[in-house]
Amino acid sequence: MRPSAPPCPPPRWRPPVRQRGRWPGLLLAACAGFAQAQPAATDRAATDATARVLQDLGWRIDTSDAATVRLAAGEPCRRGSLAEAQAAGDLHLALPRTATDAARRQALQAALDDPASRCAFGFRLGEATRHAVAKLQANPGFRFTAVQMGWIGFGWRGARAQGWQPFRSFGRGYRPAAGNARALDAFYTGHVRAECGTGRQVAQLATLRELFGDAAFDRDFDAGELSIGTFLALHDSDSLLLGARAGTLFADGKAEKTARLGRQAFMGVPGFIAHVFDAGHVDDVANQAENFVVADVDAAAADALAAHGGLRHYDALNRELWALSRQMPRQGYRFYERVLFERDDRPIARMPRLRKLQVARMRALLDDPFYRGFMVYVHPQGVRPIGFHVARLLDRNPRTPYSIDLALHNLHTTVYRRWLDSRLRAQGAVPARDPATARTAGG
Repeated sequence: MRPSAPPCPPPRWRPPVRQRGRWPGLLLAACAGFAQAQPAATDRAATDATARVLQDLGWRIDTSDAATVRLAAGEPCRRGSLAEAQAAGDLHLALPRTATDAARRQALQAALDDPASRCAFGFRLGEATRHAVAKLQANPGFRFTAVQMGWIGFGWRGARAQGWQPFRSFGRGYRPAAGNARALDAFYTGHVRAECGTGRQVAQLATLRELFGDAAFDRDFDAGELSIGTFLALHDSDSLLLGARAGTLFADGKAEKTARLGRQAFMGVPGFIAHVFDAGHVDDVANQAENFVVADVDAAAADALAAHGGLRHYDALNRELWALSRQMPRQGYRFYERVLFERDDRPIARMPRLRKLQVARMRALLDDPFYRGFMVYVHPQGVRPIGFHVARLLDRNPRTPYSIDLALHNLHTTVYRRWLDSRLRAQGAVPARDPATARTAGG
């Protein structure tokens, strides 16, 4: 919000009658000039701040002798890195040397609103996600609980000792108690038990911490926005992930839209692998589903997803893998994990030729680039190719096939806008965040 110009000060004395026509005019002119100069300076500062944020995203901004603005957005979502995108000529904005302040401001805003900026944001999301899950994976104290109720255990010291306070009973919901970054430290270095749904939430919040930095993570988010617990508890809370502060959520369960955009559109996106048949076909309840966040997608996996129009094709392959597994006798708790993912031939060495051919077919299916290059973080398995989880679930729940879906998220809507506001706020270009306004606007 622009600060308003201060009111004109009243004159200390009344000029002689003969000068009344001159002095008030000069005074009014001076005040008008001050009022015009202050907003102009504010506009210029906001414009410069927008330019710096664009450059933070990876945009190259320069000037040219051309008469019009040249915005070469390119296809950064399809690139493997920001350097690769820039080398390909993406994210380039050329402003005319003669551009007015208004024209410059308009061009910068157009670049910020361009879909390419959200793709550039994907590079930051990917980096933040990988940093976050690496820290979670490196903590031996962050362990798995098989209780499938979203139950979270903070050990004998209790939640408050590790920076969390309950808002639901029986471990179903917690929010930070004394600092957002300190609360996340419980999962980086502390001793906590949680099932994979809560693990996914923690990975999403840890990504926000790495994305914003500790200072902004503490300053720009209310404790209620960072709630964790059962998914039902989140829906009834101020959670930024799925609650009142989530804002606009993006639904693309089978990744049809995301696959068209390219690999960077997947970064940090949550999802789940779920049993297709009903619960009566589930033998291992602790592994009835797996919640994940996408940590990385290589070029081949992205091309495969785009070529097949998303995840429905892979649900069909999962079904074929399951049908083949049903033709084989169960060989142990980790049989398919060893034979299909680790490519260990010892368990099949003495099998009949027909069984070996079936294994060969299953391996060929899992050689699809998607299964090998679509990397997901799952608590407590860490970062693995999604093919690992497909093979593993054949062992854990052999009586049902599995499907793969992306979950609702707001990474490219609410989170993106919040990140932009945070960066602009740090440079004094936007006013400080009003929690009441954020509550009304949904984050």
